[in-house]
Amino acid sequence: MTTSTIPDPSTRYRRTGQRGLNGQMMSWLFMRMSGVLLVILVFGHLFVNLWLGEGVQGIDFAFVAGKWTSPFWQVWDLTMLWLGLLHGGNGVRTIIEDYARNSTLRLTLKGLLYFAVVITLILGTLVIFTFDPCPAGAEPSLLPSICEG
Repeated sequence: MTTSTIPDPSTRYRRTGQRGLNGQMMSWLFMRMSGVLLVILVFGHLFVNLWLGEGVQGIDFAFVAGKWTSPFWQVWDLTMLWLGLLHGGNGVRTIIEDYARNSTLRLTLKGLLYFAVVITLILGTLVIFTFDPCPAGAEPSLLPSICEG
């Protein structure tokens, strides 16, 4: 029977010889910075939509259409979309790296993850910037007030 030895907890970390920033460190820094920014963006979003507005009952097509007529809110929501997807995708990538033991499985899962993130980013960005608040043939009572006239 072989016995394995556990290193002494007071043993200093052994350097790898790599200098500067590496990919894992950049990923770690991104998660911290994007997390702080996402907290600010999400709470700002909730504050404006729920507390300053009419609550959940006031959020409908007209509300979103009126909000997205402003470039400020388009950029705000776009930033939330991009940071949220990249932050979440990076977290899932880390989980795949930690738990997928088979390299083929790991490559497949990360490929599917990257595909899903890229497609969702493209579609979400298109929705935000090509959104038409006054579609032709829509029920007039459902349209925002900016469509009148």
